[in-house]
Amino acid sequence: MMTGIQYLHGFLRWVVLVLLLLSIVKAFSGMSAGRNFSKGDMKRGLFTMISLHIQLVLGFILYFGKGWSSMLGNADAMANTVMRFFSLEHMATMLIAVILGTLGHSLSKRASDDRIKFKRQAIWFTVSLVLILSSIPWPFRAGFEAYGWW
Repeated sequence: MMTGIQYLHGFLRWVVLVLLLLSIVKAFSGMSAGRNFSKGDMKRGLFTMISLHIQLVLGFILYFGKGWSSMLGNADAMANTVMRFFSLEHMATMLIAVILGTLGHSLSKRASDDRIKFKRQAIWFTVSLVLILSSIPWPFRAGFEAYGWW
């Protein structure tokens, strides 16, 4: 079962990245063009936030189900870059990214001016995307770790 959840978590990563990129591009273009913030813009932000939350729930299932949480505070695990990445760095960074992505949707929903709505989405979703990209376990990262570059 954990393998299936891990594959789903890996697949949903691409959905999250596409939605974030699409939301960011639309937010910047809407802000610069002076468009009205439409229901479609609100729904895109909502779907982006929902995908982030589903990804987080799947990540928590993997985090506790695979035992990564039990390695926190273990000096030997923290000395190993892979174990430290999955038990601490990946989870903490992704949790912060989801919180910031949620802020992007929530703050834009509460704003009264359309330009401010686009601006809030653009800023918070961009920060969230940067954090996510920095903490995805990309395949090339293993090569950098082998040489001590990461």
